[in-house]
Amino acid sequence: MKLTILGSGTSQGIPVIACNCPVCRSKDKYDKRLRSSAMLDIDGQKIIIDAGPDFRYQMLRSEVKDIRAILLTHGHKDHIGGLDDVRAFNWVKKGAIDVYGNEGTKEVVYKDFSYAFAAFRYPGVPEINYHVIGEEPFYIDRIQVIPIPVLHYKMPVLGFRIGNFAYVTDAKTISESSKERLDGVKYLVVNALRKEKHMSHFNLEEALDLIAR
Repeated sequence: MKLTILGSGTSQGIPVIACNCPVCRSKDKYDKRLRSSAMLDIDGQKIIIDAGPDFRYQMLRSEVKDIRAILLTHGHKDHIGGLDDVRAFNWVKKGAIDVYGNEGTKEVVYKDFSYAFAAFRYPGVPEINYHVIGEEPFYIDRIQVIPIPVLHYKMPVLGFRIGNFAYVTDAKTISESSKERLDGVKYLVVNALRKEKHMSHFNLEEALDLIAR
């Protein structure tokens, strides 16, 4: 399994438009961060976690030629805004892309990209097979995926565990039962928005507490 962090920025990315703070004006390459997303390559099968507004550039930058599926953590625009660009992979695969997310995320995707699910679709719109998932483990071919339910303030969000790797983003609250799903994980990617407390995200201390569990 190979992990690529495609983006680790905030919902607006870094730098933020029109911001003059030291970070956004920084020349350091590590202060140029795209919206949060990750890619797992498992025996040649590429699984993307979230497809935000930077999805197209992330795929080009990483020279991705095909993907097996997309896992969506939740329906906020910085995590689904790039789904229209699966059209390129539709052409490569000669078929639809499998997308997995919960029911709430489905409602947002079907609303924001209604033209992709219309009864009469314009030629060239993205082809998406949306699979509704809950909290039960499921399989993409032979790859087992274990959802990790968390709360993003009051919004249900899904993290994902595959083997000894887990990815948790935009979390503020995680239950004991969800923590148990992380038992035995060797590699954990977890959100840590800032050092100070935040209403809807882990801060650095909370993220480190989860890692130390």
